[in-house]
Amino acid sequence: MIRLIASDLDETLLDDAHHVPQRVRDAVAAARGLGVRFVPATGRPFRSVDVTLAELGLLGAPGEYVLSFNGGVLTENSQGRPLTSCSLPRPRAEALYEYGVRHGLCMHVNTLDPVFLYNYVPEERAYIEGRMNIVETDEPTLDALYDAGHVVVKLIYMSLDMGLLRSTRDELDAAGLTEGLDVCYSGNRYLECNAPGVNKGAGLMGLARRLGVPREEVMAIGDNSNDVPMIEAAGVGVAVANATDEAKAAADYVCEADNNAGAVAEAIERFVLGA
Repeated sequence: MIRLIASDLDETLLDDAHHVPQRVRDAVAAARGLGVRFVPATGRPFRSVDVTLAELGLLGAPGEYVLSFNGGVLTENSQGRPLTSCSLPRPRAEALYEYGVRHGLCMHVNTLDPVFLYNYVPEERAYIEGRMNIVETDEPTLDALYDAGHVVVKLIYMSLDMGLLRSTRDELDAAGLTEGLDVCYSGNRYLECNAPGVNKGAGLMGLARRLGVPREEVMAIGDNSNDVPMIEAAGVGVAVANATDEAKAAADYVCEADNNAGAVAEAIERFVLGA
């Protein structure tokens, strides 16, 4: 029996308009009625999930959780403050940021709040505007950010050119800047540099232990490479129809439906509701 479900958000739980399809809302409500916990697991900050939590009836709900920053931060919904946290080592964060500045890349510098955006290009503004607390910056270093007391949780390079992101990762790897870090792609637009040991699989299994739920009673649903660790870690790993080949290869089950057609509902209906 599945007692804990973790789902990625963008391109998995959410449709292309960034909302939860009605079929999925109904399935999540039915699963929760059976005592199953439903946990959004996202690379984004906790506060960026409020609209989704409201659509699912989970906003401010006690005993319910969000895994944010790729599993590095766990938050209980009614408290709104992190139960766990993480950070990039400062020298590494500074080197990664300065690399991005030299190459004119669009970057997210994620703190617990806000997200600092360097070279906030129009296509990224159109994609995320209004969904998270953004502060634009043109600072050549992270000194001002650290001087203000912020901690860098992770750093993301953004481009719609996946070839550019792959070559960027090759250069970072060659320079030793990613050594020991958890590095992944997400959303077909991001190269994410996470703190050592931080990934959705580790975060999900940590939550399962906290709740006393064994691995075989956990289901994880995703679409991209940053979801692979939790798809592999869960007792039942699911990829949506629009997932990458890597995510599909890691999954126990690949949905017929994509994110717009309610793939998460399909997984819940099959493995939880027995529909």
